[in-house]
Amino acid sequence: MTKIAIVGSGLIGRAWATVFASHGFEVALHDVAPGAAEAARAHIGTNLEELASHGLVADPKGSLVRIRVASGLADALQGADLVQENGPETVEAKQKLFAEMDALAPSSTILASSTSFIMASVFSESLKGRARCLVAHPVNPPHLVPIVELAPAPWTDPAVVERAKALYEQAGQVPIMLRKEKPGFVLNRLQAVLLAEAFRLVGEGVASAEDVDKTIRDGLGLRWSFMGPFETIELNAPGGIPDYCTRYGASLARMQPEAGGVDPFGPETVATVMSEWPGTQSAERVRHLSEWRDTRLAALQAHKRASARKPV
Repeated sequence: MTKIAIVGSGLIGRAWATVFASHGFEVALHDVAPGAAEAARAHIGTNLEELASHGLVADPKGSLVRIRVASGLADALQGADLVQENGPETVEAKQKLFAEMDALAPSSTILASSTSFIMASVFSESLKGRARCLVAHPVNPPHLVPIVELAPAPWTDPAVVERAKALYEQAGQVPIMLRKEKPGFVLNRLQAVLLAEAFRLVGEGVASAEDVDKTIRDGLGLRWSFMGPFETIELNAPGGIPDYCTRYGASLARMQPEAGGVDPFGPETVATVMSEWPGTQSAERVRHLSEWRDTRLAALQAHKRASARKPV
């Protein structure tokens, strides 16, 4: 059985243990705080039962059995195929912990960090086993939101990244691969732009905070729940993505003064996007995909109307 070590049993560590155990992995849970791992395991049992009530976990009790509390870091790492580190979000803490794990873990063990912002090169450069280190950044909570960003350092072995990708896919996650390091990775960079503009709009008196939230919740967020930004704009112009950028790119670029005069919607970037984009851009494709989008939006709206609003 594939073995996973969860180092750090806080909110993210508990969720990762839930993810791996519910997909058949054997999990060793470690935390330096006395009693923390034991308390986390009990909390995970509740998580698993809740997921089972929604049909998302087939065997909650069997999943919990696959999670054990390790007696220490060395015990947790013994025989592990992958370590998911969830320690404090500081460079010093990551460097210290990864040095310890690199010294203790078998040479074949992948060492992955859940860090939200610290690049793998920052905490792995001086390690003997730096080729097996990478970032595997989840979204909170990982047991309900499956995206995981795999961000290797320049010296991370590509074979390690591929092995990690396969393990996360086996655990029901949706891994994306960063081709080079970038602070904040992909998700937090996208989120940062949206959050900054949301605060700016409220701060400048353009709209209330509640109305900005409504714009995402009852507007952009509906499409984004099952489509990405490129998929979205492909269906907003008859000729797909290039047509959209021709029609609206200049107006959108004018709203991005911090870009330093560089047009993010210019022909070179559009050509790069289209070189990797599946399917020929055509009115027929747009029509077909629009029908698919509308069917899914109708189902989503029906679900939202049937669901109670969150408590205030």
